[in-house]
Amino acid sequence: MLNKVALVGRLTKDPEMRYTANNQTPVAKFTVAVTRTFKKEGQPDADFIPVVVWGKQAENCGRYIAKGRLVAVSGRLQTRSWDDQDGKRHYATEVIADEVDFLDRGSDSKGQGADYGMGNDDFHPVDGEDDLPF
Repeated sequence: MLNKVALVGRLTKDPEMRYTANNQTPVAKFTVAVTRTFKKEGQPDADFIPVVVWGKQAENCGRYIAKGRLVAVSGRLQTRSWDDQDGKRHYATEVIADEVDFLDRGSDSKGQGADYGMGNDDFHPVDGEDDLPF
């Protein structure tokens, strides 16, 4: 059996960052708007897919992406349920991301800019093939 999801879309708002109570593992949640290939008149032309990211990848999402950014997400689909305080059962279906790739360069909205936190001193051009490390 296979549970694999691949999405390309834009964030509907900035990622929501949280940390688990016990071991402070980072968790990022955001929604990706994915354009529908086939649409009928009067129907919405996008689906809004909730995404959950854990660990270092979550920290990177919180740091480098924001509303409107184009991302590619791959992971698995997960459904969970819970009972609220009134005893009503609720269901949620979301993508648990293994990878989130940032597909556009974005603006300086997160304070890091288009270079993803790399300063100009991190890049050193090589003059000739003799200087290559391989």
